[in-house]
Amino acid sequence: MTVLVKVMLKPGVLDPQGKAIADALHRLGFTAVSDVRAGKLFRIEVDTDDPKQAKEVGSQMAEKLLSNPVIEDYELLLETAGAPAGVAP
Repeated sequence: MTVLVKVMLKPGVLDPQGKAIADALHRLGFTAVSDVRAGKLFRIEVDTDDPKQAKEVGSQMAEKLLSNPVIEDYELLLETAGAPAGVAP
C-alpha cells in the first residue's frame, strides 16, 4: 500500500518559498495568482494491505521525521493497487 504524506506550513507561518514562487508567476504573466504556499509530498510504500495500519505507520513517520509539528501540519492519503492516485480507500 502507498501512503502519501502531504506536509504544509501552518496558516500564519511565513512562507518565503511560496512568496518567491508567487512573485515569479506574476513576472511570467500569471496575474490571477493571489497566493502560493509551498509544501512537500512524500510517497511511501509500506508492506501492509490494512488501511488502518498504513495510516498509523504514516502518522508515526510524519510526526517523528517528515514534519515539524511546531510550524507544519500534515495530511495522509492512501493508495491501493489499481486505485487512482490520491484516492483514499
